[in-house]
Amino acid sequence: MISAAAHRRLATEAWESLLRSQVAVMRELHKEPIFKKVGSREYDVLFNLSRCPTGWLRLNELNDNVLLTQPSISRLVERLEARGLVQRRTPDDDRRGVLIGLTEAGAALQKEVGRAHVQNIMQLMEEALSDAEMQTLLELTGKLRSAVALRAGGTAAAAAAVSPAPSAT
Repeated sequence: MISAAAHRRLATEAWESLLRSQVAVMRELHKEPIFKKVGSREYDVLFNLSRCPTGWLRLNELNDNVLLTQPSISRLVERLEARGLVQRRTPDDDRRGVLIGLTEAGAALQKEVGRAHVQNIMQLMEEALSDAEMQTLLELTGKLRSAVALRAGGTAAAAAAVSPAPSAT
């Protein structure tokens, strides 16, 4: 058993390592030419919309899955709409609400960028980690997301349902 101070230091160093690794990986991936077609934040929105079973998300639901503030996501959606990549509609059950969905052009661009992005991710991950290490990483990050879901007031069942992010295609 380690001391409280050593435990605190270990937790902090593990978090810092996770964060710095994520930043380094994202910087490397975003150097890829495919991200000249659409920025990484825009792609994140297209990707999240492509994963929605109904094809439509409310802005606040979209905001739950991206690291942007509500005003930033609203402006980003406006830019994507102006480019013809997303569309808005009013939900049947709430005339004040707004749903966001992909257009055909948005879906096509998401698939194109997603395919290239997956290849780049695969190459980077294979260079750094074995299959067993990738599986361990998947399990550990899933465990972290579940803990965050519980801490945020979710139920144990909801936290258990937190699954790895789907593939980017």
